[in-house]
Amino acid sequence: QVQLVESGGGLVQAGGSLRLSCAASGSMFSINAMGWYRQAPGKQRELVAAITSGGSTNYADSTKGRFTISRDNAKKTVYLQMNSLKPEDTAVYYCNVEVSVRFSDGYDRKYNYWGQGTQVTVSS
Repeated sequence: QVQLVESGGGLVQAGGSLRLSCAASGSMFSINAMGWYRQAPGKQRELVAAITSGGSTNYADSTKGRFTISRDNAKKTVYLQMNSLKPEDTAVYYCNVEVSVRFSDGYDRKYNYWGQGTQVTVSS
């Protein structure tokens, strides 16, 4: 029902910036929240930042002050602006979207979808 397309990853020197994008497409749905996760080799996947449709945000402590998450509700797109990048930010970054679909019984059903992942590499 929903497909996510990520873009913006790449190779950058420490102190540089990257901007990740994730666009959702598909049949009718509403977005409850969009977020970014990352996973480095040998480590667990962790939440980087998340934003609700109402604009509430949550950041990992390690990214506060450096990363900014934003969204365009009309385009169903979430962005992650990453500044002052550090080598420890190197990971595969995954977009995650929680959507709701209203059924005829009047109840919402929630579903989660993942992007394909995009590599971010920060050189020292």
